[in-house]
Amino acid sequence: MSYHISARQLVVLALLTAVFAASAVIVYDRIGSSLLKRWAGAQTGKPLQEATPVSGLTDPSVASDEKNNQEVYQAYGPGVVNITSTVMVQDWFTAYPKQDSGSGSVLDKQGHILTNFHVIQNSEKLDVTLSNNHTFSARIIGVDPDNDLAVIRIDAPAEELIPVPLGDSKSLFVGQKVLAIGNPFGLDRTLTTGIVSGLSRPIRSEFTNRLIDGVIQTDAAINPGNSGGPLLNSRGQVIGVNTMIYSPSGGSVGIGFAVPVDTARRVVNDILQFGRVRKPRLGISPIPVTARLSEILELPVSEGLLIAEVASGGAADKAGIRGATEQVQIGRYLIPVGGDIIISMDGQPIRTGDDMDRVLNSKKIGDRVQVEVMRGRSRLTLAVTLAELPGAGRQKI
Repeated sequence: MSYHISARQLVVLALLTAVFAASAVIVYDRIGSSLLKRWAGAQTGKPLQEATPVSGLTDPSVASDEKNNQEVYQAYGPGVVNITSTVMVQDWFTAYPKQDSGSGSVLDKQGHILTNFHVIQNSEKLDVTLSNNHTFSARIIGVDPDNDLAVIRIDAPAEELIPVPLGDSKSLFVGQKVLAIGNPFGLDRTLTTGIVSGLSRPIRSEFTNRLIDGVIQTDAAINPGNSGGPLLNSRGQVIGVNTMIYSPSGGSVGIGFAVPVDTARRVVNDILQFGRVRKPRLGISPIPVTARLSEILELPVSEGLLIAEVASGGAADKAGIRGATEQVQIGRYLIPVGGDIIISMDGQPIRTGDDMDRVLNSKKIGDRVQVEVMRGRSRLTLAVTLAELPGAGRQKI
């Protein structure tokens, strides 16, 4: 049986279709993009400001050192939390819970807290205690082992949360006054002061062995339990996240290190917006070229990164960078050969994986970099659009 639609019905149907389409556009505009982001793993958190302005403090240039210490501590000490991590430890007979403590900084009124990855690593249970001694269970929102950073969240009343403002770490100088607030040995919200003792120290992540860029050295006393707490400037802004110390004794000897806040801000923004830290990568497995290796393989250069493998569909692959074509045996080892050798990126000489990391750490997804390679005896420059590697392993950079 066939059904015939009259002209009038067609007009009504067209009008209803138009209304439905307009409504769908409005609904998508209001909630659709948000839902898509959630389905894609993104979060609804707002990106952090580049530098949070601070008011209510006496100008540090006219305040006494004592007054400045007091004002910064009173204003933002309550925004530093005590984090207790419970992990299960296995001995010869049984498993039992063990507790460790660290510090963190409140980021916003939604309960996001910035801390170190090693503070919450392998935790079965996380508890956060605020300055009013109220304790809340926390959940992990995202981590970045490369930079020893993590974001956790508590469901606490907004009026109990005091965000600690973020500054910037680009304009730091050796000799600048800094303040550290944390929970050393469980002594909550302890204040210590000092100066910036050094900049861009070459510190590696103990989890991934990657270089952490721009690490700040300070002589402000940092001890076990300070990890994850803020390193502040005299205006009360976070300039770094206290993360480790150098100490033969295990206690402070005046050599502490903090991850710069510019790195932390980038990590936090990715976690809040995308649910993970997005790393711009070439998608290669490189082998550092040494003078000895160059001599044995008769390579055209004595320094650079020999590409053993190119990830299919990665940034390097799309740009036409080539991996090894065969293997040669040197002693007990099989060395992939025949691939391109990277010698520079954006004009920066590339000799090691650390050199590569330094360039990539300053870039974002979608940035274009000029990669200079040796292909046989020819020198080529290829434009590479950096991308995230879906499910990339740690061996790919």
